[in-house]
Amino acid sequence: MARPRKFDEQQVLDTARERFWSGGYAATRMEDIAEATGLGKGSLYGAFGGKQELFHRVFDDYCTSVVDAARRQLRGNDADAYARLSAHVYAVAAATAADTARRGCLLAKGAAELAEHDETVAKRARAAIEALQALLEGDIAACQRNGDIAADADPGKLAALVLAVLRGIEALGKAGVSEDTLTDIARTALAVLPRTAH
Repeated sequence: MARPRKFDEQQVLDTARERFWSGGYAATRMEDIAEATGLGKGSLYGAFGGKQELFHRVFDDYCTSVVDAARRQLRGNDADAYARLSAHVYAVAAATAADTARRGCLLAKGAAELAEHDETVAKRARAAIEALQALLEGDIAACQRNGDIAADADPGKLAALVLAVLRGIEALGKAGVSEDTLTDIARTALAVLPRTAH
């Protein structure tokens, strides 16, 4: 009978995520993760497989958490849909500005480094982006039902635009653009949405 594991799997995944996030996939060695977690390499390999498998697990968990957070922020009744959308866009700008280490988003970072050569990462990143766009589209459609955004606008196209702006804010933040500029971009993105006159 296999012996029960003597470590907290989620804690190990969290530690591994921090190492991959800070250093990138290529620069992070299993030795680094073993040292950071206090586990032997054999235990790591036994529990998670090799470095690629461990990264896939970390990346999947991260993508899930990003989509879950957006779902919590963007789902709700129609009356509050525009307030939710605004809060979400400003929250991304604020979180990006608060990332003083300029680590950026692990979804974007992992995809940029690995998607070209790693189909698992490419597919997971694409699924996460599609899920984020669908959540934005759902909220924008709710804004339309409530009369906050013009009913004749295409909610899918507006969602794609907002998503592109949010991803752009994250990229600019990684390059060191100021919080004021990121907030201005968020404000401008909301201002260009086709509002209805109230």
